[in-house]
Amino acid sequence: MLYSREAKGSFSDIVARLSQAVMDHHFGVIEAIDLKGKLNDKGVEFEHGCTVLEVCNPHRAKTALDEDMSLATVLPCRIAVYEHGGRVVVAMVRPSVLLGLFDQGEGVTALASEVEQDLVAVINQACDAGGA
Repeated sequence: MLYSREAKGSFSDIVARLSQAVMDHHFGVIEAIDLKGKLNDKGVEFEHGCTVLEVCNPHRAKTALDEDMSLATVLPCRIAVYEHGGRVVVAMVRPSVLLGLFDQGEGVTALASEVEQDLVAVINQACDAGGA
C-alpha cells in the first residue's frame, strides 16, 4: 500500500532534495505543508518534523479527470517526509492502490501505474542523493 524509504541527511535537506526530484520528473509542487508548524500554531505540541508535498503532473491529472471527475478526491498526489525513531522517512500511498478504490477503466489503471513509477523514481532520487 505504501512506498517508503529511509533517507540520509537532515530533514530540511531531504525536503529540498525531494522538491528538486519532483521537478526533475516533470511534476510540480503545488504546496508544501509543514504539519509540525501547523499543529504547533494551533496550540498542539508536536515535535516530529513532518512535511507533506502535494505534487502534480498537470497533463496526467487532466487525463485522469477527463476519465472520471471523482478522481479529484484523491488528487494531487501526496509525498510525506517525516521524522520517526531518529530517522527521516519519505513515503507515499501508491497511486495504483489509491485509484484501485475507484471503478475505473484500463486507461486510468495504466495512468496510475505510470504515475506510480515516476513517483517511486522521485522518492528514490531524493533518498539516494544523500549517499549511502
